[in-house]
Amino acid sequence: MYKRIAVFAVILLLASAMVFAGGRQEAGEIRIGVAGAHSGDLASYGLPTVNAAQLIADEVNAAGGLNGQQIRLFIEDDQCAPDVAANTAAKLVGDRVVAVLGHICSGATNAAMEIYTGENIVTVSPSATSPPLTQSGDFPTFFRTIAPDDAQGQLQAEFVAEELGLTSVAILHDGGDYGRGLAEFARAALQANYPQVNIALFEGITVGAVDYSAIINRIGAANVQGVIYGGYHPEASRLVTQMRAQGLNLSFISGDGVQDATFIDVAGAAAEGVYATGPMDTSASPVAQAARAAHQAKYGEEPGPFFMNAYAGMQAIVNAIRTAGSTDPAAIMSALRSSPVDTPVGRITFDERGDAIGVGFAMYQVQSGTYVELR
Repeated sequence: MYKRIAVFAVILLLASAMVFAGGRQEAGEIRIGVAGAHSGDLASYGLPTVNAAQLIADEVNAAGGLNGQQIRLFIEDDQCAPDVAANTAAKLVGDRVVAVLGHICSGATNAAMEIYTGENIVTVSPSATSPPLTQSGDFPTFFRTIAPDDAQGQLQAEFVAEELGLTSVAILHDGGDYGRGLAEFARAALQANYPQVNIALFEGITVGAVDYSAIINRIGAANVQGVIYGGYHPEASRLVTQMRAQGLNLSFISGDGVQDATFIDVAGAAAEGVYATGPMDTSASPVAQAARAAHQAKYGEEPGPFFMNAYAGMQAIVNAIRTAGSTDPAAIMSALRSSPVDTPVGRITFDERGDAIGVGFAMYQVQSGTYVELR
């Protein structure tokens, strides 16, 4: 569906180009899109990116702007839904943005990139971890400030086999680009490196279901020692809660789609002891501390998930446009790859594929109601 939307959007934009012959950039302003889930169950992942973009835009504008021009943000909600994301991307292209911070979910990002790529718009995601986004070569204008899921799946496999010493697991996923992809990478890493770990079950679940008793009964019958789950926190919280209610106190290991305080809030006591991979904790760095303080001062609360990665992404976009002295896409991409910038996730540049150099994942566990980094 979104490919048809993309073609229609491109036709409209080609017609618009005849009217706006001066290009995307408006006189006196630099337009940057911010896209992600800003409503619904996954808003806790997308709204921190809006806050990060706004903080940096305000700071740059107060200091005289970017290359003498003010940054203007165009904020769009894609609800982490691919069809909505395609419409969102078409709208941002129509708004003549020069870059996009986002999207958040891998499936939505993939749909949006079908449009951005054709329009040569640079996009920097703080959280879209699906490896093909950079590894397929299909989206040359795509960059991200988070490591891809093959690294995350490898860490999960290592932890399950070497730290927990499990010999039998079930692997579940939500069927999406992110969730199924992460589950497949964890399975592949176990099969390649830890053949002693039996994968007794590999199965998708129904997103949005209220009752997961059928799959939980199958897990119980499989007599496994742990569950690896690829997906987001709404389903994970229901799975864990219902597993615990049925007496299945198995190790539960998931990814950055679950490594969020919202999961703990919803799952309550059942969340205790859950493991999840997520971006490495860099909160001790001066840049991260300054970003956190700025967020607290403006919004009166702690930053949410992927805020630091989003802050890094916005910094990278601003630094690249400043370094290039231009909003030309090729110049921005060249600067992203060659001009280091100090961010909350470290001093980063990007490789030829668009992955940030030097970022990675850590393993966390819920302890006394909060995620604690283990390794």
